[in-house]
Amino acid sequence: MTYETKNGLNSGITRRGLLGAFAATAVTAAPMYANAAGFLRGGGDVRRLAMYSGRTGETINMIYWIEGKYIKDGLKEINHFMRDWRTDTSIKIDTRTIDIMAAAHGLMDVREPYTMLSGYRSPKTNAMLRSRSRGVAKNSLHMKGQAADLRLKSRSVNQMFKAAVACNGGGVGKYSGSNFVHMDCGVVRSWGR
Repeated sequence: MTYETKNGLNSGITRRGLLGAFAATAVTAAPMYANAAGFLRGGGDVRRLAMYSGRTGETINMIYWIEGKYIKDGLKEINHFMRDWRTDTSIKIDTRTIDIMAAAHGLMDVREPYTMLSGYRSPKTNAMLRSRSRGVAKNSLHMKGQAADLRLKSRSVNQMFKAAVACNGGGVGKYSGSNFVHMDCGVVRSWGR
């Protein structure tokens, strides 16, 4: 099954691609985590997201999906956490983006939470940032809750980029000069240095 965007365009993200990334995460993590044996013995299929926001000082570390079902309260927390801190507004974050972030994190075999630089951006914030930088798209997927800009202290931008690209779930941008990776659930593509 290929997901389609609201305008009917193929987003490039496939259920099979994301499931493959989560399966690879479980296989990759198995030898490294002490609790992996319990997971593999039927401890349940779970997805977790851990992030820190330097802008708000908030941290989130939660399971948002269990046994094929999203946890509504968990998604609400993620929506709030990924809000536009400048305007204190939030929208529903696309679960495909959340899944890409979680799968990439798992592929890197890291316990450190992501540092989120940008999640949802209101049109007002996007316009302000666009006036200051050529690197901000006029129709940014951040305004649709479909993108995040992330970094990790324990992994290089290149390592993060490769993990996100391996998910084959959307757009991945490498911003080495600014030390972050952009992940979105739009068309599968990659860019950056």
